[in-house]
Amino acid sequence: MVSFRCSLFAGAALLALGASVGCGSTGSPKGTSSTEPAMARSNLERDLSPDVPAGDQTALAQGNAAFAFDLYSALAERDGNLFFSPYSISAALAMTYAGARGETESEMATTLHFTLPQEQLHPAFNQLDLTLESRSEAEPPPSLPDGQPPQLNIANSLWGQEDYSFEAPFLDTLALNYGAGLRLVDFAGDSEGARVTINDWVSRETEARIPELLAPGTITTDTRLVLTNAIYFLANWLSPFEPEATQPGTFYVDGATEATVDMMHQTENFDYAAGDGYQAVALPYVGSDLSMLLLVPDAGRFAEVEANVDAELMGTVVGSLESRNVQLAMPKWKFDASFMLGQTLQALGMPSAFSPSAADFSGMTTAEQLWISEVIHQAYISVDEAGTEAAAATAVVMVGMAMPTEPVDIVTLDIDRPFLFVIRDAPTGAVLFAGRVTDPR
Repeated sequence: MVSFRCSLFAGAALLALGASVGCGSTGSPKGTSSTEPAMARSNLERDLSPDVPAGDQTALAQGNAAFAFDLYSALAERDGNLFFSPYSISAALAMTYAGARGETESEMATTLHFTLPQEQLHPAFNQLDLTLESRSEAEPPPSLPDGQPPQLNIANSLWGQEDYSFEAPFLDTLALNYGAGLRLVDFAGDSEGARVTINDWVSRETEARIPELLAPGTITTDTRLVLTNAIYFLANWLSPFEPEATQPGTFYVDGATEATVDMMHQTENFDYAAGDGYQAVALPYVGSDLSMLLLVPDAGRFAEVEANVDAELMGTVVGSLESRNVQLAMPKWKFDASFMLGQTLQALGMPSAFSPSAADFSGMTTAEQLWISEVIHQAYISVDEAGTEAAAATAVVMVGMAMPTEPVDIVTLDIDRPFLFVIRDAPTGAVLFAGRVTDPR
């Protein structure tokens, strides 16, 4: 089922110190990780019925899609398979953005395509999460007696240095719109124990698909705050592939080298489009709101199509989809990916956030100057005859220093060459995952 799991806590303390919130001790022994850290948070509960104008929802969806493909283009410079969750990255950075001020806030807004003011942006994120939560209500069709509704679990959490002051309005924003409390850990005295604690939380929230988001050395005694988002997705195809129809077939790795892979086959009515240099097909999951959209460049044109992929092109593709009887062959695939996004985000336009001298996160704390040391992302995907399992997690590590139409004739689509794909929520336009497959082995 779809669930947005708010941060639960035991023995939470909220101490008002002027305009800041003081975080008390966890009581965790040194050298160990606490499975249930103490927490400090606003006394506000998450708003489960935000009043968000339709125009704000549209602006958020368009901005998130624009950032998704900006980031895709930047990450596509690496070789091989590619997979990430732009939604997870946007959500983690949106929580960070809540504490940004001045030039840092302006640069983040431009880079992340946040066109709404802060007081409208965060409720819009909340509304989007609640809308995605409703996907759990989808009923499998009678043709799928063993089918399950999509499982889309999204969780946010903050990890702050104990005995440290964070601004009350910052915690209010995250509690009200992200359901996120502040878990208290001791980065200064036990950075390794804090790292293990955060990794354990991420692993639980992603069904152990992201077992170690934070590698040794990423958390230090200078760490003050880590903002995390985790997303887990498991869904059956609305029209599953028959396992008996899966056969060895040829896939042209990098568009040229022949490789033998497991190819799935079926002929079914799918939304299909063909454009200049590509074909596209959308494979719906149970409930039909969520689907995988595959963009398959023509032979020899992968680099050309990929270089032009952006939110506008994907909007054109989605707008031109129409129901066709498609004879489809596509590979099974499974892989994971990891990224250190700091340099990429700076190159996209938000260097101040990573600068010890220029970063302004005074909306988080006035105890000292904080800046982002790294944005870390991992993702996992597995696609087979039954459906898709995908998971991703993002950590923003902050350190401080003092201061349908009727079916027509059959079209054939053999996905035997590199292709791009996104997993998206059709009604909202949210791009949950994006990637490419150059070698499905």
